[in-house]
Amino acid sequence: MTLDGATALVTGSSRGIGRAIAMLLAERGARVAVHYNSDARAAEHTHASLQGDGHTLVQADLGRAGEARRLVERSIEALGGLSVAINNAGVYLLHPVEATPADQWVEAWDRTLAVNLLGAAHVSYWAARKMAGRGGGRIINISSRGAFRGEPDAPAYGASKAGINAMSQSLAKALAGKEVLVFAVAPGWVETDMALPHLQGKDGDAIRRQSPLGRVATAEEIAEVVLFLASSAPAAMTGAIVDVNGASYLRT
Repeated sequence: MTLDGATALVTGSSRGIGRAIAMLLAERGARVAVHYNSDARAAEHTHASLQGDGHTLVQADLGRAGEARRLVERSIEALGGLSVAINNAGVYLLHPVEATPADQWVEAWDRTLAVNLLGAAHVSYWAARKMAGRGGGRIINISSRGAFRGEPDAPAYGASKAGINAMSQSLAKALAGKEVLVFAVAPGWVETDMALPHLQGKDGDAIRRQSPLGRVATAEEIAEVVLFLASSAPAAMTGAIVDVNGASYLRT
């Protein structure tokens, strides 16, 4: 699977899954816009690690109205176009209902939905409009197993990812006639810096036992799925939500 000549924006690509996606897309020939919010040092490391030339680095807080348009436009200006947009940026804020004060509950919901759902929606909007006018493209939204099985300690996160799934399928229907394909990828636990404290803590073994593989996914495995959707996945797959959770949660 190659992406020679492709141009891709990967939100939240300073580390973790986003970094693995950016690196694999660049390895396969794409010019990549590395997006970050606050961790400039990690984003610069990702940018410097990309194979090939023509990549760019763009900062934006996707929880703020208007930042998505600026991000997309700056990416297009630097890359010379946009054929793939990957919405990976997200936050995971703990706010269990019985232990969270009301003001913190509101803050957690506001921030989570602003970044995870509205930020992705606005990036998709601006990217889709550019793609539709230039022969098509592909939008890939990173969802979560939590959209289906629930997130008891972070209900806003589960709700935001369920919204990502519904949005992806709605946009797939709306944009197919313009050759803009839309997919979602729903990982379970993934071995990233963010997950490491949980995986190395007292619940680590129980987390790994959730999958019959006896382990969690790697960021590189998620990136491989994204690469397929960004490159050679057939148009008939548009609207698909691809589970990548090691059979830890099977939905019917």
